[in-house]
Amino acid sequence: MLTHKQLRAKALGDPAVKAEYEKLSDEFALLDEFLKARAAQGLTQAQVAEKIGTTQSAVARMESGSGKHAPSLATLSRYAEALGCKLELRLVRKVRAVSISAGRSSSRASRAVEL
Repeated sequence: MLTHKQLRAKALGDPAVKAEYEKLSDEFALLDEFLKARAAQGLTQAQVAEKIGTTQSAVARMESGSGKHAPSLATLSRYAEALGCKLELRLVRKVRAVSISAGRSSSRASRAVEL
């Protein structure tokens, strides 16, 4: 039987799986932030639910990132507030690859540049 780490590595070896996983990386990162903040406050899902006026199952769905329900910004803000945090949203330019000349050499290097 494979461990979670082995299964993940095997699955991410498939380019199609890796591409889908990378599409969701920002969502996974946000969910991880919420889980870490809740753990740091020592709160259960039920306690957070009570603070924001919803049910434990609604908090569980939100934390699972199942994709079936996307919480509103207001809900995410209330969740953050219940953890003693502030929700911040920002636009960050994507990094794109550009070709640059490598000095006198005829070879070309690719480098990521933030726009």
